[in-house]
Amino acid sequence: MNEIYVFLGPTLTEKEARAELDAVYLPPAAAGDVYRLWRRRPRAIGIVDGYFERVPAVWHKEIMWVMERGVHVFGGAGLGALRAAELDSFGMHGVGWVYQAFRQEALDRDDEVAVRHGAAEDGYRPLSEAMVNIRQTLAAAEDQEVISAATASILLAAGTALFYPDRTWPELLRASGATRADPAELDALRRWLPAGRIDQQAADAVAMLREMRGFLAGGPAPQQVPTPWPATTRPDHRSRRSASWMRSACSARTSTKRRAAAACYASSRPTSPGAKAW
Repeated sequence: MNEIYVFLGPTLTEKEARAELDAVYLPPAAAGDVYRLWRRRPRAIGIVDGYFERVPAVWHKEIMWVMERGVHVFGGAGLGALRAAELDSFGMHGVGWVYQAFRQEALDRDDEVAVRHGAAEDGYRPLSEAMVNIRQTLAAAEDQEVISAATASILLAAGTALFYPDRTWPELLRASGATRADPAELDALRRWLPAGRIDQQAADAVAMLREMRGFLAGGPAPQQVPTPWPATTRPDHRSRRSASWMRSACSARTSTKRRAAAACYASSRPTSPGAKAW
C-alpha cells in the first residue's frame, strides 16, 4: 500500500509526476482534505496545487495537525509553496524558487501563483499563466537580450495589473503594446516565447517530488514538530481556541507578520463560485 500522497492539478500532469515519484495523486487540495487524508495513515504528503475562491483553501491548522502525528508534509510551486513559506518553522518542507521567494518576502502577493484551469476531465489544463512564470520568463528574455530592462519592467507592471484569470501571453503583450513599450521588442519576445518560456511552477513541482523521493528513501523517522501547540482532537477552524492558536502560528515566521496572517484569514472567508487552483 502506497503511503505517499500528492495534491496535484494544473502545474504538472500526473504522467510527468509519476515519472518522478511513485505516489497516490489527488486533485488540488481544499480545506479539510489534508485532515481527512489522515484516515489513510500517510507517511508523507506533498502539496503542489490547491483550490480557493469557490471553496476555502487548505487550512494551516490541518497541515500542522498531521505533522504533529508524524507525517512529513512537503510544499512547492503553487499553494504548497505558500503554505510551506508560512509553516516551515513548524516543520513543513518547502522546495523550489517560488517557496524561497515567498519565504524571503521577495514576493508577497498570493495571486502570483494563481491560475485559471480546466476541469478534471481535461487534466486541469492551465488556461492562464502564473505571474511567477511570467517573472522568470521575462528575466530570461532580458538576460538573453531579447528585450531591454525597460521593456521587461513595463511587461511586469502590466502582468501584475491583470486579474490572474486574464494573465495569458497574448493578453499581456496586447496590454503592454498599448503602453510605451517598444513594439520591435514585443515582436521579438513574441517570436522567442514558444521556445524560451520558463515554467517555474512545473520546475518547482518536479524538484519537490525529487526531494520527497530522496528524503523518503533514507527512511526518516516520523516528523517531529519543533514547537508544541495546544492538543486538539481535530483541526476545527471554528473553535476560538484553534483560531487563536492559528493566528500565532501563521504569524510566527516573519517579522512583519502581515502577509502570513492575511493568508491565514483568507482561507476561511466566504468564497464566490468558480474554483481556481494556485
